[in-house]
Amino acid sequence: MSAAAARYLSTPSARLGIAIMLFAMFLFAANDVLGKWLVATYSVGQVLLIRSIAALIILAPFLWMMGPRKLLVVERPGLQALRVGLSTAEVFCFYAAVIWLPLADVMTYWLAAPIYVAAVSPFLLGEKVGWRRWTAIAIGFVGVTVALEPSAATLTAPAFISIVGSLCFAGMIVLSRTLRGTPDTTLVFWQTMGALAAGIATAGFGWVTPTAIDFTLLALLGVVSMAGHVCVNRSLKLADAATVVPYQYTLLFWAIVLGFLVFGDVPRTAMLIGAAIIVGAGLFIFFRERAVAKKAAANPSP
Repeated sequence: MSAAAARYLSTPSARLGIAIMLFAMFLFAANDVLGKWLVATYSVGQVLLIRSIAALIILAPFLWMMGPRKLLVVERPGLQALRVGLSTAEVFCFYAAVIWLPLADVMTYWLAAPIYVAAVSPFLLGEKVGWRRWTAIAIGFVGVTVALEPSAATLTAPAFISIVGSLCFAGMIVLSRTLRGTPDTTLVFWQTMGALAAGIATAGFGWVTPTAIDFTLLALLGVVSMAGHVCVNRSLKLADAATVVPYQYTLLFWAIVLGFLVFGDVPRTAMLIGAAIIVGAGLFIFFRERAVAKKAAANPSP
C-alpha cells in the first residue's frame, strides 16, 4: 500500500465509509438468513407480498417529496419494464433457492454477477474489454463451475434456479448502468412494485396466516433491506468506491458464518474454492475497470 493510500484510509471519512459498508453487508446477510428461515414456513409469494408492502411504507415519505411525475414519467420505459421484470425474477429465484440450498452456496452464485456483467458489457454497453479482463472473466467462469461442482447430484433444480437468479441480477445491473439517469428512488420504487405484483399474484398458493411475530419478521425483511441500501449509498458518498466496494465480498463471510450458526450448514470444499476464485476474479475486474477509467479520464481523446 502506498503512503498516499495509507493516509487516505486513515481519514475519518474513509474509515466511516468502510465501517458503514461492513455494517450494510451484515444487514444484508442477516436479512437473507431471516428470509431463509421464513420461506421454510411461508411461500415465496407471501414473503414478497408482505416484504414489499413494508418497503413501500418506508419509501412513502421519499416518494411524496419526489411527486408523481418523476415516478410515472421515466426514460426508456421499455428498458425500465425489463429491469423490473429481471429484478422481480432475481428476488423470487433467491428466496426459492435458499429453501433447499445453503445460504453460502446461493450467495456464491450471486457474487458471480459482476463477472457476467463484465462478459456482456462489450456487446450491450459498448465498453472496451482488454485481454486482462477477458482472462479474469474466464477464470471467474471457472470459479462458477468449481462451485457448482457439476454432477448428477449437484445439477439440481435449486442450483439451476440459483444460476438463473444470478443471471437476472447481472441483467438488472447492466440495465441500471444503462438507466443511470433515472433517480435511485424511482428505480427502487418500480423494483418494489414489481416484487409486490409478483407477491399478489402468487401469495394465494399455499397461504399460511402468519402469527403476529412472524408478520413483524416478514415486514422486517423490507425494512432491513432498505436500511442496507441506504448504508451502501452513504458509504459510497463518504469514501471512494475503490476503497469500500471490495468490502461487499464480506457478505459471503457472513453467509458462511450465519448459515453454519443458524442452520448448521457446513460449506462444501468445492464451494469454498469456487467462491475464492470468483471473489478474486471479481476484485481484479473491478480494479482493472477503475484503472482503465482513470487512464481514460487523464488522457481524453481529442
